Amino acid sequence: MKQTVLAVFTVLLLISTSAHAADLKLGYIDMQRALNGSEQGKEAKEQLAAKVKQYQDEINLKQEDLKRLKDELEKQGMLLSDSARSSKEREYQNKLKDFQRFTKDAQDELQGKDEELTRKILEGMEKVIQEYGRQKGFTFIFVKNESMLFVDEKADLTEEILTMFNSNRKK
Repeated sequence: MKQTVLAVFTVLLLISTSAHAADLKLGYIDMQRALNGSEQGKEAKEQLAAKVKQYQDEINLKQEDLKRLKDELEKQGMLLSDSARSSKEREYQNKLKDFQRFTKDAQDELQGKDEELTRKILEGMEKVIQEYGRQKGFTFIFVKNESMLFVDEKADLTEEILTMFNSNRKK
């Protein structure tokens, strides 16, 4: 990370000392804001939220079933024969393992879907940023991040890029 920042500063220093420094045009985009503000990003959030709700409903049902089995085991445990108690304990353990597997699989699927949707949006956003940069004559367009100690708000291109990205999608 430090090497990247150092490389960027070195490039900027070299460019700024060259004869073309007056032609230098810089801008940045707040990618998180762009992702969240894009129509495609909002749709992706809604898709994920619906999937999360679906999984949460299933998890709640499975938890209730596990709780019911555990309560039965605790209440009837002393009254059951050893083999019946052992059978109930095995059933509970198997359902618990299934539940844990299900929640892990659900988590993995949601994370994978989030990454897939984000990647698609970023690919489209990158094309729009490159097109915008060429059209407007930018030398550099950066992604705003924590290593940027100061950025002038006038160099923020996020809203313009978002507008272009959303309008390209409607075409």
